[in-house]
Amino acid sequence: MTPNRVYLDWNATTPLRPEAKAAMTSALDLVGNPSSIHAEGRAARGLLEHARAQLAEAVGAAPRDIVFTSGGTESDALALTPGLRIGSEPVERLLISAIEHAAVLSGGQFPAGRIDTIRVTAEAVVDLDHLRSMLAGGSPALVSVMLANNETGALQPIREVAEIVHEAGGVLHVDAIQAFGKIPFGIKELGADLVSLSAHKIGGPKGVGALVLSPKLVGPEPLLRGGGQELGRRAGTENLIGIAGFCAAAAAAIPAMADDMARIEGLRTRLEAGLRHIAGDDGVILSAGVPRLPNTTLFAVPGLRAETAVIGFDLAGIAVSSGSACSSGKVQPSHVLEAMGFGPELARSAIRISLGWSSSESDIDCCLEAWRKLAGNIARRDRETVLERF
Repeated sequence: MTPNRVYLDWNATTPLRPEAKAAMTSALDLVGNPSSIHAEGRAARGLLEHARAQLAEAVGAAPRDIVFTSGGTESDALALTPGLRIGSEPVERLLISAIEHAAVLSGGQFPAGRIDTIRVTAEAVVDLDHLRSMLAGGSPALVSVMLANNETGALQPIREVAEIVHEAGGVLHVDAIQAFGKIPFGIKELGADLVSLSAHKIGGPKGVGALVLSPKLVGPEPLLRGGGQELGRRAGTENLIGIAGFCAAAAAAIPAMADDMARIEGLRTRLEAGLRHIAGDDGVILSAGVPRLPNTTLFAVPGLRAETAVIGFDLAGIAVSSGSACSSGKVQPSHVLEAMGFGPELARSAIRISLGWSSSESDIDCCLEAWRKLAGNIARRDRETVLERF
């Protein structure tokens, strides 16, 4: 990370773990194509399958049920395919929660007329009753609900969602990209049929991800056709260097997760107490009343312009974000807050602060000091606005 700066945008991306860097450096020396049968190819295949086994162990899956992709967006797109089935009837429609990542909200390969949105509560938790009503009496559906929201950190009741979906003969996709490495889970415990993962959220490189499949699932049809890589489910020579880094990062992150996250949650508790104290009664911590990722805070103050605050933090040497970081650098009103029922004023004022394994007490000190100055500037601006009216 950049010296003399404080990085508090870990939900957007993470630093490369030393273990991932070492694995990628080692993979650079392999010349073979994993699909070749000569000694060089077999060496590359051996590394690929070792990495696949590492990732499978991390999510409680069989290695053959891991499909490597170019990242989380492709993993979501591959999952959102009409015709998936577990029983005799293929899915014909797609139901997605209102707080999904843009990669899911786009609907994948489903036509717009076959996509519907599941409501969420004011705490950004999927409305189970609404889901039941949407599934009742209709054709089988693919349902996509994320495990943890990337903006608020709110955890979703995936086990209950899975039971509802399967009772209706449907298929469940879970975008677990933000949760992987932060909370323990396995595909079987979730009851999911497809799970999307991404490397750069856990200390791996950008540009590599995976889709984990239930062995009961039939499909999906490949997005990329050509060669027979990934058991015919995703054509193209595998990104061996990226995959090696991804799976080495997972192997390092999972054993350390409990200790790391307990410490990080303590930092977040102190951070949120300080944010509230400085903001007074106006400050709101979103989804504070439900289980959340231990590293995530979405903080809003009515009247605050998120883009101004992000720039202010940046000038103070601190990296934070406004909601999702996947909008080509644009600061836009949070669709998550709008789905939670908040008006545009609050939706435009939300700042996301997310911590990681190297976050420290001094990082929290710097963040709160920057916020104290920003809040003071906001208060002065408001006083000047009032005076100008008289």
